[in-house]
Amino acid sequence: MDALSEVLKALRLTSGIFLDAEFTAPWCVDSAPGKEELRQILPGAEHIAIYHLLTEGRCRARLPDSGETVELGAGDLIMFPQGDGHRLGSDLHLTPVGAETLVMPAPEGGGLMRIVHGGGGGRTRFVCGFLACDSRLCRPLLGSLPRMLRVPLGDGPAASWIFSTLRHGADETHAPRAGTDAMLAKLSELLFVEAVRSYMESIPDDQRGWFAGLRDPYVSRALALMHAEPGRGWTVDDLGRDVGLSRSALAERFALLIGEPPMQYLTRWRLALAARGLKESRDSILRIAEQVGYDSEAAFNRAFKREFGMPPATWRRHSA
Repeated sequence: MDALSEVLKALRLTSGIFLDAEFTAPWCVDSAPGKEELRQILPGAEHIAIYHLLTEGRCRARLPDSGETVELGAGDLIMFPQGDGHRLGSDLHLTPVGAETLVMPAPEGGGLMRIVHGGGGGRTRFVCGFLACDSRLCRPLLGSLPRMLRVPLGDGPAASWIFSTLRHGADETHAPRAGTDAMLAKLSELLFVEAVRSYMESIPDDQRGWFAGLRDPYVSRALALMHAEPGRGWTVDDLGRDVGLSRSALAERFALLIGEPPMQYLTRWRLALAARGLKESRDSILRIAEQVGYDSEAAFNRAFKREFGMPPATWRRHSA
């Protein structure tokens, strides 16, 4: 399995669609959900990324603190991997309205929350969704994406069926059928994977970072091996032999693209997996340490404290 698939498998993404929005020009909204709205969407989620899929019309999106603005048309996906506050509108010079003040609750019989707002001019429609995951496990992936990511899904044949099905599913929520919520959640996850793949294919050849590593045949294979078997006693020699490079060549290539040595990357990933195990399971600390590749509880305790600032037992109590 490739490195991206291995990471996505470990992330256990929770995804779905929470809002169907219709705007008419002129309009401008602050559209990032507040903390209370996020708790309603997915209670207990550590990290939530927000996206909007434009199904009709045109608009602009902006990060207020940076001034970065992008133009959007039907078929475009705009994603905010870090959950940043943002504005959407036909005219971003207008005083924005808080989107949370416009939301109509979902109908009792089922369906999405809705927004209908604007001045009565040209129409723009969105389907808004979310992706939730453990903040430590999603760090390599979401941390490597830009704060605002536009993906023109309407231009790619691989995504066209996802786009059309998602649009149909959003329409269906006005008269929901059995399985609508499950279908939209799965489509939301597929949409995210397609967005990530499109971004990875678009980055320049000289770019550094986790996605650049995925495009490199040697580093990508090393990442896939470590993510597939994080508890194995890997060495750089082992990884180099399996991917077809010398120890020194792989170490240099990995650090150049990923930004840290292979064993440091593996240690951070192991400890992120361990933190999830401490939070979600009742396994003993020794058992969790063994699952992520530590031979002794003492060595695991030292590594965990360096990464999280407290011993695993204390961290487990606090997370509970």
